[in-house]
Amino acid sequence: MKSLKHLADKPWERKGIIGGLRPEGAFDTAPAKVALGFFLIVATIIFSLFTISYFIRMELPDWRPLGEPGQLWLNTGLLALGSVVFQLARNKVGRGENRNVFALFLAGGLCTLAFIVGQIMVWSDLMAGGVYLAPNPAASFFYLLTGVHIAHLLGGLWVWSMTSIRLASGKEPKDVRLSIETCTLYWHFLLVVWLVLFAILSNT
Repeated sequence: MKSLKHLADKPWERKGIIGGLRPEGAFDTAPAKVALGFFLIVATIIFSLFTISYFIRMELPDWRPLGEPGQLWLNTGLLALGSVVFQLARNKVGRGENRNVFALFLAGGLCTLAFIVGQIMVWSDLMAGGVYLAPNPAASFFYLLTGVHIAHLLGGLWVWSMTSIRLASGKEPKDVRLSIETCTLYWHFLLVVWLVLFAILSNT
């Protein structure tokens, strides 16, 4: 009877540990970081396609280079400063320190907001000088590339604002460590993207 009962067992219906092994996740990383990694891959592909299209389009005879607005240098410095400040906040949290973490994290986002305002000022100056989307494909690509970059920054600022609110409401930096780390990685990525775009837009 015992052997017959064993044959009637349904092991797939058993609950608990199977074969003495504990279940493990597919990634030894926080889900938020895995999701960020996939998103960065997609964003890299998008910016790469835009860049390839830019170089292909500039070979046509109606392409008229815009030159380099001086404001872009200041804007680049602001974005780089924001990335550095985010890294300082991340380092402090990693060491278990609480002092000035919120101030540094807040400053990183404010530098980014200043960068965005600076980019809009560049757009305004170009339009005041008669540089619009339609007549010149170089202008169209300038607005497109800088606009897509700003859109990605705005998405990051939404996460930054939620994290800043939690810190301002009394949350310990260690409680939002993951958000601080993902924001820092995201800002480093967007800084690298901008440096590439800046080099392309400045030399063509």
